[in-house]
Parts: sequence; structure tokens; C-alpha cells
Amino acid sequence: MDERVKVFNEKMEKALEFLESDLAAIRAGRANPHVLDKLRVDYYGTPTPIQQVGNVTVPEARIIQIAPWDKSMLKAIEKEIMTSDIGINPSNDGSVIRLVFPELTEERRKELAKDVKKKGEDGKVAIRNIRRDGNDSFKKLAKTEVSEDEIKDLEDSLQKLTDKFIKDIDELVDAKTKEIMTV
Repeated sequence: MDERVKVFNEKMEKALEFLESDLAAIRAGRANPHVLDKLRVDYYGTPTPIQQVGNVTVPEARIIQIAPWDKSMLKAIEKEIMTSDIGINPSNDGSVIRLVFPELTEERRKELAKDVKKKGEDGKVAIRNIRRDGNDSFKKLAKTEVSEDEIKDLEDSLQKLTDKFIKDIDELVDAKTKEIMTV
């Protein structure tokens, strides 16, 4: 792969990774510790991920259990979960916090599937924007000592790369939608 195309390949990979992490945070009726990834608690003045202040486990299919190493963190973790957009009220028994995920209704499943599709479309737009930037930079090369055939080859390889990433996004979205719609 040409070095000039490799730069755009890396950008597309980052866009795909971002979409993967975004989709992992969507809860599909069963407990997924990744829903806590974006949450930060104040740990001695430093915003710290919940996974770094305690042990996060999934003892059952629909329960996440958080056992903080420092019991004084219970209230802070509980408050952070309540103010987040997870939509689950934590239960605190004095030593651990439990998040019980309710079964999703059919309506909520369809809503989440729509959300997944929208995130997928946003990911495709990001990939296409990277392709446009690439094509623009290749056209600027045409003003230097690069032949038109070489520019055409660069654009073709960038288009193939774009098609591959769009296909990857479609597969990701389909898999997540199927996961959500499975009762």
C-alpha cells in the first residue's frame, strides 16, 4: 500500500474503532461492563474510570457488580451512575454496588436498533469525509510532478479502502442490531 494512502487507512481504522467502542456502550438487555467505560469518579481529586477504583464483574447475565477497593468510594460511584445516561438505578448494600439490567421491551429494542443504525450512518459519513480529504490531497499532488495515472491509481486504492470500511461498518451494525433484537 502506498504511503500516501496508508495515512487515510489509519484515519479510517480510528473511525471504525470509535464506532466499535460507541456500539459496545449500547446495552442490549444483558449486562455489559463497557456501559461503564465513559464514567469517571472523583478519586482523591482525579477523575478516574470506575474500572480503576474497584472490581467490576458480571455474576449473572443481567447484573453488573462493582466492588470498590476503597469502601469510601461507594457513594461517589453510586452518584456517578445515577447522574449518567445509563438509565439504571444502582443498589448499594454497603460493600458492593449492583446494577440490574431490566429486560428490554420490544419498543425499546426497536429504538436502540434505530440508534445503532444512526451511529453506523455517522461512521460511514466519517469514512466518506476521510476519502474526500484523501482525494483532495491527491488532486493537490497533481500540481507537482505526479502523473495523472498515478493520481488515478491513488484514488482507486482509496476508493477500495473506503468500500472495505463501509462494508465493515455494515457488518458491525448488523451484528449489534441482531444482538439487540434477540430476546
